[in-house]
Amino acid sequence: MSTNGVSQALKPQFGLVNHEGRYLTAETFGFKVNALAPSMKKKQIWTLEQDDEDGQTVFLRSHLGRYLEADKDGKVKCEAETPNDDCRFLLAAQPDGRWALQSEPHQRYFGGSADHLTCFAQSFGEAELWAVHLSLHPQANLLSVSRKRYAHLAVPEDEITVDTNIPWGVDSLITLVYQEGKYSLKTCDNRFLNNDGKLVRVAGPGTDYTLEIRSGKLTFKDYEEKYLSPMGPTGTLRSGRCTKPGKDELFDLEESHPQVVFQGSNNRFVSIRQGVSISANQDDETDMETFQMEIDKETKKCMFRTSGGTYWTLVSQGGIESTATEITENTLFDIKWLGRRVALKASNGKYVCTKKNGQLAAVSSIQGDDEQFVMKLINRPILILRGESGFVCHHKSSNTLDVNRSVYDIFTLLFNDGAYQIKGNSEKFWYISSDLVCTDGDTAEDFFFEFLEHGRVGIKGNNGKYLRADKGGTLKGDADRVDTFSLWEY
Repeated sequence: MSTNGVSQALKPQFGLVNHEGRYLTAETFGFKVNALAPSMKKKQIWTLEQDDEDGQTVFLRSHLGRYLEADKDGKVKCEAETPNDDCRFLLAAQPDGRWALQSEPHQRYFGGSADHLTCFAQSFGEAELWAVHLSLHPQANLLSVSRKRYAHLAVPEDEITVDTNIPWGVDSLITLVYQEGKYSLKTCDNRFLNNDGKLVRVAGPGTDYTLEIRSGKLTFKDYEEKYLSPMGPTGTLRSGRCTKPGKDELFDLEESHPQVVFQGSNNRFVSIRQGVSISANQDDETDMETFQMEIDKETKKCMFRTSGGTYWTLVSQGGIESTATEITENTLFDIKWLGRRVALKASNGKYVCTKKNGQLAAVSSIQGDDEQFVMKLINRPILILRGESGFVCHHKSSNTLDVNRSVYDIFTLLFNDGAYQIKGNSEKFWYISSDLVCTDGDTAEDFFFEFLEHGRVGIKGNNGKYLRADKGGTLKGDADRVDTFSLWEY
């Protein structure tokens, strides 16, 4: 049985884009490389590894687990199962965020176009510069390596501070916005972080950062070549004076699990405010009523973590308490998706019900009204979805959606009594027409989210069909079987 922690650091995987806007690709056949792909899919994803003894030397590993290598004649391939001398590169990050990759043993630069890639240039020019496009899901929690604290929107101070021990609630969601090789940091209320620490509605030069990867950690460099770091007692996030990053400028991106609130059949919120027992007895939502839903990768069952770091667990006589500190069979629950409501089945095979005094207990054999809960996702007010072949994005010339794009659109998610309504930048709503998901609706249409496996969500339309990507990469709402989308993983 797998055990999922509070969150897991995401490995910085990425695509490399050449001067023609094409992605470096590792082909399965013959371990050849080219720069022909116009978008980033599995073959275009690379992982950066660094030499443990020499931190300046890097290796590029493909999706096949093979390493990029260049010989003395400048010929390039991606065949080595373990790094050898020809796999050693030196990485020089440029002010515009692009990388120049130099063969360490042969002192030549890697570049080119289409299927004519070589590592033979004595100096680098446009053809030898590569833009870095992260392939991980762009919504995550941001952890300061030095402070070991998480970034979150501090509403009273109107800034991002790095001073919380756990990433809890909607304020801890950070969205990375990628555009033309640079990244911006967006808060949950759709504002951008300026390099002076202020939050602004409109992106500009001060909100654009160059992403650098150092020893598997991320740094964010502004247009003045200064680095973001937490400053002062509360860790206000802004650019400091450093032009060379140290530990204070290093960050990890970590998984942002769904965090939810439940309402019982008595219309009151499920809470731990009264102690260790889990009861539906509150009229407002606070951290005490918020639970992190972690899905076990093997069993697909759910665990519910409290803000204090403990888990819901089944105890004697079917009681539900928040006393577990480790994952066991009794901390796992099956979720039954019932449209606008959910039911929870505990490890004793019984459904969790809301008793007359509000306490939760797994004592029911049926799914009646008392065994049904409203479950609301609270930490995705802005939504980015990724399918198997790419991100969900507006089609360039129609009112439909593509599901195979390297770039992504950010949508607004609105809750409606157990269902969700999805709105685009044009303030128009998603709806299903002739099995197509359209984006120009004047009135909202309900969709239903089902969290079925780690990192992924199934979405069902009002027509009872699931959303899916067709062979042409268009989002449709006509599937009888669930087709999941990434909500926070790759």
